[in-house]
Amino acid sequence: MTSVARPISLAHLEHMTDDIGLFEHALLDQPRVEHGYCVDDVARGLIVTVREAPYSDVAARLARVYLDFLAGAQDADGRMRNRRNVRGEWTDAPSTRDAWGRAVWGLGVTVGEGSDFADEALEMFDRSARHRSEHSRSMIFAALGAAEVVTSLPDHVQARGLLTDALRMIDGPGMHASWPWPEARLRYANACLVDVVLAGGDLLDDPRLVDRGLELLSWLVDVETRDGHVSVTPVGGWGMGEPRPGFDQQPIEVAALADAAMRAYGFTGDSQWADVVTKCAAWFDGHNDASIAMTDHVRGAGFDGLERAGRNENRGAESTLALLSTLQQARRLVGATV
Repeated sequence: MTSVARPISLAHLEHMTDDIGLFEHALLDQPRVEHGYCVDDVARGLIVTVREAPYSDVAARLARVYLDFLAGAQDADGRMRNRRNVRGEWTDAPSTRDAWGRAVWGLGVTVGEGSDFADEALEMFDRSARHRSEHSRSMIFAALGAAEVVTSLPDHVQARGLLTDALRMIDGPGMHASWPWPEARLRYANACLVDVVLAGGDLLDDPRLVDRGLELLSWLVDVETRDGHVSVTPVGGWGMGEPRPGFDQQPIEVAALADAAMRAYGFTGDSQWADVVTKCAAWFDGHNDASIAMTDHVRGAGFDGLERAGRNENRGAESTLALLSTLQQARRLVGATV
């Protein structure tokens, strides 16, 4: 299977965005305006668009909308609201749950990419990164943003502290020899855990963590590969002894796996990780458990879930951004191997 970098269309992402933000859900390919917006998706959108901005004026414009949305979500003390209705009203209280973690991640990437908005994003990052969350996924997402800041600003004390604290929270032994994963079940965005272990090991100069991350990634890839294609953990998670494949499978799992594999390839140059990135991109083309395409490449839309007999025909924000992020990693892979 050869990796080919396709042109990346932002047409559907642009269609799902208005002057306030990115609509969370779609009915088929139309935004469900009545469901409003959420920071979780807007932060993902910021990551994709700041990566894409050098190639696209549309991406730069969308990134501006998304950064403004996060600025409105951020409380004075740095915690984040998540949900906003179409009238522009915030409907929840600030917290340090997933929306906080994803916002910190998006802000960190904006800094790390050297975006035109980097200075503004760094101020917002500093305000939010003083917090810690009791939720491991929230800390993992935030730590991925911290890793981007440390990559650009190696002496940034706050980012290094956040990354260190997240690693302390998740770095532990597996349940037993046949289950090396540090959690009792695979859950949501699993490969993000590996990604932050690899990033932390590299940036904090801890070879043990790098080795641990590579071991965990190898195990996860084995678990999430079936008959030569990617078969990711379904909604509801997966534990030992449960049947595979499981449904429905979410594109966000594939994108997280592509991110971690691309980081591992950057560290090692080992072709096995390049092959994982390629298989993640191929999952969207139909190399999956239902043998059905999960993307409209012309418009850059991702379908919402892989089901036993087909796919969820809705094309919401999370799935579309998962597709676009995976295509960006495939493009990086081609650039790294030519």
